[in-house]
Amino acid sequence: MSDTFKIVDLFAGPGGFDVAARNLGVKVVMGIEWDEDACATRVAADLRTRCGDVREFGPTDFPDANVLVGGPPCQTFTVAGSGEGRAALDEVLKFAERYAEVARIEDFAAIRDELKQLSDDRTGLVLEPLRWALEALLRGTPYQAIILEQVPAVLPVWKAFANILWTKGYQVAEPKVLRTEQYGVPQTRRRAIMIARWSGAGAPLQEEPKLPAPTHCHYSTSLRRDAGDPKLKRWVTMGDVLARRGPFEVVSNYGTGGDPKARGRRRHDQPSATVTGKGSRNKLEWNGHKLGEFSLAELGQLQTFPANYPWRRRNGDDASVDGVRSVIAQQIGNAVPPRFGMHVLAAALGLDAELASALETSHAG
Repeated sequence: MSDTFKIVDLFAGPGGFDVAARNLGVKVVMGIEWDEDACATRVAADLRTRCGDVREFGPTDFPDANVLVGGPPCQTFTVAGSGEGRAALDEVLKFAERYAEVARIEDFAAIRDELKQLSDDRTGLVLEPLRWALEALLRGTPYQAIILEQVPAVLPVWKAFANILWTKGYQVAEPKVLRTEQYGVPQTRRRAIMIARWSGAGAPLQEEPKLPAPTHCHYSTSLRRDAGDPKLKRWVTMGDVLARRGPFEVVSNYGTGGDPKARGRRRHDQPSATVTGKGSRNKLEWNGHKLGEFSLAELGQLQTFPANYPWRRRNGDDASVDGVRSVIAQQIGNAVPPRFGMHVLAAALGLDAELASALETSHAG
């Protein structure tokens, strides 16, 4: 079944979904990414890459692809509690409805030109997966599956997209926020997921899609690791996946509850907090002794990339060169954890058997 599907990955980053697809035996026709540093990493990892702006491409540029994957940037409407963020979200939802009403392919261009005139043109990027999906429909070549991923604040957008796609002939799993530690990722990271399947003529999968079922227990500071649902595996700790000897505690670069003095802390026998682009600044210590910082390879492992993943920046420097830590840490923090991506792709594409085999043989933690 895996060779039935061919993916085009919008906003592909350093390759989280691509690595997940490769582990599952699914071909990625192309990953589009505009950050040149992430493109350098992708090329070093032997991932098919087009370095450019997704707005300059469309379905006809990659006619072999029948699965659309996207995790667009969303900074303009995820600003916590800000009126500007809410206003941007309202704009996105209005433009989504306008896209849904388009009856001629040439009319997409006029709406995209309007989006570029917004005070922050990144606001319109979150609409690109919808534009690609609807344009493919108008051309008579609908994507057989659509998978979207982003931070929890994007959930209202995914729900709006789900409603639109349902009216166009797709079956859609209700978009929800999933916790990555419940899928074997050694990190508490929450992501809004939408999965849609084409239900019209020629669809390889007719059954209604479902989001992936958890395989591991939910992490909570109030629960012991051996507590929780006995039918689920225990959550994975940092110590389980890193080769560090001895105990350690991670002291976050961020303050808890807005207090810069109240640093978040996680021990080696717990999952990591969300790995962000600032993860390289976190300090390690134990019983008052300073233990340095995570290496970039270790940060990648907490995201479930292989320990030897070839992190790069645009001039070709690898992760060992001075001055690249912040650049590569940002790539790592922005990435989809491949192990989580495997669960999402398998659920979307009906690859349960392939998932079980891939989880046993992959190096994704």
